[in-house]
Order: sequence, then C-alpha cells, then structure tokens
Amino acid sequence: MTENTTARQPAARQAAAPEARDALLRVRTEVAKAVVGQDAAVTGLLVALLCRGHILLEGVPGVAKTLLVRSLSQALDVQTKRVQFTPDLMPGDLTGSLVFDSRTSDFTFRQGPVFTNILLADEINRTPPKTQSALLEAMEERQVSVDGHPHPLAPPFMVAATQNPVEYEGTYPLPEAQLDRFLLKVTLPLPPRADEVAVLRRHADGFDPRDLGAAGLGAVASAADLEAGADAVRQVEVSDDIAAYVVDIARATRTSPSLSLGVSPRGATALMSTARAWAWLNGRGYVTPDDVKALAHATLAHRLSLRPEAELEGVDVSAVLDSALGSVPVPR
Repeated sequence: MTENTTARQPAARQAAAPEARDALLRVRTEVAKAVVGQDAAVTGLLVALLCRGHILLEGVPGVAKTLLVRSLSQALDVQTKRVQFTPDLMPGDLTGSLVFDSRTSDFTFRQGPVFTNILLADEINRTPPKTQSALLEAMEERQVSVDGHPHPLAPPFMVAATQNPVEYEGTYPLPEAQLDRFLLKVTLPLPPRADEVAVLRRHADGFDPRDLGAAGLGAVASAADLEAGADAVRQVEVSDDIAAYVVDIARATRTSPSLSLGVSPRGATALMSTARAWAWLNGRGYVTPDDVKALAHATLAHRLSLRPEAELEGVDVSAVLDSALGSVPVPR
C-alpha cells in the first residue's frame, strides 16, 4: 500500500460519514421489524459499536435480549455467536483450544465462539469467575492467548453480555473491575401493554423469531459503515467546558456519602466517548451538556457501588447518580 493511498483512507471514511450515519439510523427501523419497543437498547448497542466498547444487557427472561442481538447482527450484516454461560463452562470453551492433528502430528488452534463480530454472552453471571475473566483479554486487547500465542480478533468485535436482575441463586456476580470493562449497561424493561399486544399480534400472524428473513429483516448497514462512523465519532469536538463538566460529574460521585465506589477516570473517559457517539448519531459535530446527561446513567450507573448502610436503607444507585448530576453546574 502506497503512502498516498494510506493518507487518502481516513479522508475517504470521513467523507462517507453522513451516509454511514443514515445507514446506522436505518438499523433501528430494521430491528423494529423483529423486536417491539426496545429502541433505547438498539441505540445503546450502536453507541457501543461506534465507541468500540462492550455492553451489558440486563432484563428478566423473555424480553427479547437474544432476538435483539440477532436482529442487530442481521441488520448490520455482521456475524454473531451465542454462548450460554453455565457453571461448568470452561475458558477454552469460549476462547478455543489446541487440538492434536493426527495428519500433521502437531497441535493446531481451533477457534472458539469468541471469534465473531458480536458475541452474545448469555447469563454471564452463571459461570465462575475463571471463565468470566477469559473474556477480559478479548474485551480489552481484542485478542486471546492460547499456549502463549496471541490470536487477534477481527473488527468489529463487541461482547453483548446479559444477566438476570432478579435471580441470584447459583450465580457469580461480576466484580466491580469487570463491570468497569463494560462501556454501557442497558436495562430492558417489560414492555407496556400496547407493545405486548403488538408482540402477540405478530406471533399470531406467523412471526418466527428463528427466521428473521421471513420477517423482512435484511442488511441495511455494514461493518464499513461502523468503521466510518467510529472514525467520525472520534472527530466530534469536545470543548474544555464539556470535558470539565464530565470530570466534575465523576468527582461528584466520589464524594457522595451513599457510595463506597465512585466513577474512575476510565468511567469519565467512557462518558465522553458515549456522549460523542450520541452527538454524532444526532447529526452534530460537537458535544452538548444534554448529550452527556443522555448517556450518563447507561455509562456510569454500573460503575457505582453503594455503601452497605445505604443498601439497607433502600437507596437507589440511579437516585444517587441523579443527585450527583444535579450538583454539578451545567456549562453554558
């Protein structure tokens, strides 16, 4: 590849950014053909992909977490794999392992399901910490190491992990350090009555969640659109006032009497990144305070830990974060 060709690539992707935004916005409409009323979760998944981060989806069984990820993958024309996390799942079941090849009398690496574009780690808190931690290298380094040899993961790569918020028997809650590796945590609520009626109507009319093509769901964007979008997001302007605003929000959580753990500098950086992606998706080349507020809960709430006495008093993390947000002057 020549020097001139290398120099032209970022400019070409930047020129493609408006088309990429339009394509990614169409993804929400396309996913809605299969999933009713989860626009916020779809947007969260897109923001995570644009920021090259990972997402934790929390919701009771049956709110279409798996269908959501499968529909997103089909709309983006990328590969997805699903792993059901269980207490006996081993790290090698996830990352892959060395297998003896009798033809060559040597060991060869057989890739595990982590070698995909979107990995759905279903009920991640059902598996022991050793297997949970096998994801950390993949999430942070975009590679897995087997027998001392690194195996890179092809972009785009995102872990979409799920957990059940109401059933904790036989689970291994994610430690704070691992929760901090997830860029976003999005809660999928039970649908309102009208949406639930629409879901039943679709099934009564013959909708098959295992056959998304029959529902008319097709690719409306691509990995190239994600790459162009990610490049454009990094060009979104963050003023000094906005950067200070994000830092002050993070520092306000650290002084809250209800919290034992506030937002780290990594959390503040994550909020800046997600606010930039939100601004770009809304057609702006700069971040506003409203962009920061819009992504604050999804980006920060899972990084906060309540003090034991606050938990006993029934204090809610979201309320503490709201209080921290309200205590910081908004830049003009």
